[in-house]
Parts: sequence; structure tokens; C-alpha cells
Amino acid sequence: MSRVLLFTGKGGVGKTTLSAATAASLAAHGRKALVVSTDPAHSLGDALGVRLGAEPSEVDESGGLFACQIDPRGLVDEAWGELRGHLRTVLAGAGVDELDAEELTVLPGVEELLALAEVRRLASSGPWEVVVVDCGPTAETLRLLSLPEAFAGYLERLFPTHRRVVRGLLAGVAGTGTVEKWDATADALSRLAERLDALRSMLADSESCSVRLVLTPERVVAAETRRTLTALALQGIRVDSVIANRLVPSPGAARGAAATWLRTRRQEQDAVLAELTGIGEIRTVDHRAAEPVGVPALLEVAAQLYGDEDPLPGAAVPESLLEVSGSGRGLDARYSLRIALPLSDDTDLDLARVDDDLALTVDGRRRLVALPSLLRRCIVIGAEMDSGGVMVEFRPDPSLWR
Repeated sequence: MSRVLLFTGKGGVGKTTLSAATAASLAAHGRKALVVSTDPAHSLGDALGVRLGAEPSEVDESGGLFACQIDPRGLVDEAWGELRGHLRTVLAGAGVDELDAEELTVLPGVEELLALAEVRRLASSGPWEVVVVDCGPTAETLRLLSLPEAFAGYLERLFPTHRRVVRGLLAGVAGTGTVEKWDATADALSRLAERLDALRSMLADSESCSVRLVLTPERVVAAETRRTLTALALQGIRVDSVIANRLVPSPGAARGAAATWLRTRRQEQDAVLAELTGIGEIRTVDHRAAEPVGVPALLEVAAQLYGDEDPLPGAAVPESLLEVSGSGRGLDARYSLRIALPLSDDTDLDLARVDDDLALTVDGRRRLVALPSLLRRCIVIGAEMDSGGVMVEFRPDPSLWR
């Protein structure tokens, strides 16, 4: 399995250029690298200065750099069309109106899901050591990365694990012919479920997959970057780097209107970066007078971005999302659950207990956090939030505690 680097950021911050520059640098350092665009508004070919198709092709004569632009529509026609046909047949056989069956099998997000599945296929089947992905804007990427889990939940409702029960139900309702059609559908659904499991495993594996966030030093963009960091942490996806692009040059001691403008703009940018505390080192790239197009120009960008460092450092040890501490004995004991998340002062946070889980909603994004066995027998008595996460306080539940 190749290492996967996902580049994302707010639209227009330069993620396509930086993802292409990273792939070009990796190839220049002797690694085979594939750079892939899943952004519906493809501009990867423009950045590389070559024409790209849906299949990987060599970009330069070195033999180390390959690129392609994934066509989600083609993937839907090829992979999802057959499964939709199976589902419509089964639903119609079970008494669902033909028009309703058509609507039930149109699933939002299936194009993005198949694009991500294609990335995984390329990463697991090609000769590349690294696959660099130029994703769409942040909001679309977050939706893309959350799809495997959401889609798996939908699939479980449509196709329960206990398939024999459903098969028996259909046999009683619609007869043997429908059962045979269901078996064909169930096989197709099983293959889809396997792909979803593989996708979720890839995204959660910090040794094989990570995200690089690109921003420009503007307050609106920086605020979205903070929210993105939190959302990715909620999904268990590691961010290995934050890159600030298009820093204007400092005019030094020069005078005049142009120098004054540059000095003011750079001061504003430096102030924005100074406020982005608690997110680790931020790499920076200067704003260039000429747009970097083609491999030589992209290598110049990569030289400033990475310097003498390896563009692909070793995978970091993932930080634990949960940490439990406590003191006392019996019903007088008090326990704390630390949920590590990068949060800002204006974060909208909501906590709720749902059976053995803690429902954590941050800025409208929800995740169920499975409670450790000790805390399942406790009651939530309070919570506090800071820039590093959430601290939830518990005490034993007398009705469950021995």
C-alpha cells in the first residue's frame, strides 16, 4: 500500500500547486510518485503543464512522476450502475413502486465516495511509493472523508448483517425469483461493504494516510483551517502539516507607496499566523510574481516549502484521542475523560450521553465516542473546554456501581 497524502484547503489557496510541487519533489528525490486530482474543477493538468486523463500517465522523462484526474461520473456509470440496477429489481419485486425504487437508489455523495475508492485502488495496485491527492475545497473534502462511515451506516440499514433474515422475509413476500435476485444484489453489496471497510481503514491509519492543510494568511481562511483541524480530529484523521501559502515579500527599508502596501500586507499576514497557536509548525511559501507552471517551476516551490527536508517524513505516533484519570473510592470517586481536540474560543460544542457513548458535536459535526468500560457505569456531572480539547467529569452511578 502506497503512502497517501491528501491536500485540501479553502478554495483558491493554492493546494493544487502545492500538491503537484510535493509530488514533483518526491520524484526528484528518487521516489515514484502519483499525483491525483479528485477536485471536480480539475486544474492539476494546468499546474503541471500537461494534458491528463483518468488513467495515470508519465509527466516527465524521469520516469518517477505520474499524474491523473479522476472522472467520478465515469466511475458511477461503471461501478454504481450495476448495483443500482440490482437494487431497483429487488425493491420492485418487494412491492416498491418503480419510481420510488429509482429515487431510493440515488445516493447523495456516491460520486465522491467512488473517487476516494479509486484513490485507494491506485494506492494499493500501482508501482508508486506515494500517492498525492489534490482534493476539492475543505467543505467538500470533509464530506468526502466522512462518507465511508456514513455510507456504511446506510448500507447496514439496507443490507443487515443477518442476511438470512432478509432473504427469508423476501422469500415469504415475493417468491423464489426475487430471492435469486436478492442473492445477486447481496453479493454486490458485500463487495461494496468490503471497499468501505478498506477505505475507513486507510483513512484511520496514520502510518499510511495523512492530510496536509493549505491556507493563505487571512483571518477568514485561518478560522476555517482551525475548524477543519477539529473536524478531522473528530474523524480520527491525522494532519501532518499546515502550509501557509502566498506570503508577500517584506520590502525591507524600501520606501514609496508599493513598499508601504507590501509592509502593511505582510504585517497583517504575520499577525494572522501568530494567532494560529497550538497547531504545531506552519510551513510557509512566498507569493510568486509568476504563476508556477510545469515541473521545473514546481520544484522551485517545493525547494522553499521543504528545504533540505524529506517531503515525506516518517509517520508520527498518533496521539490518543481519549485519556482517563480519576481518584477516590466507591461512590465518592471522581473520574475525568480528556478528549483531545484543537478548539478555538468560538467553537460551538455540545455533549450528550447516548447509552454507552458520548455524543460530541463540534460546530455541527457529530461523533459518537465509545466510553471506556469504567465510565459506562458513571454519570456525567460537568464538562470544560479549552484550546486543547474537552474535559468531561464523571461520578459513579449508584444504580450500576458495586
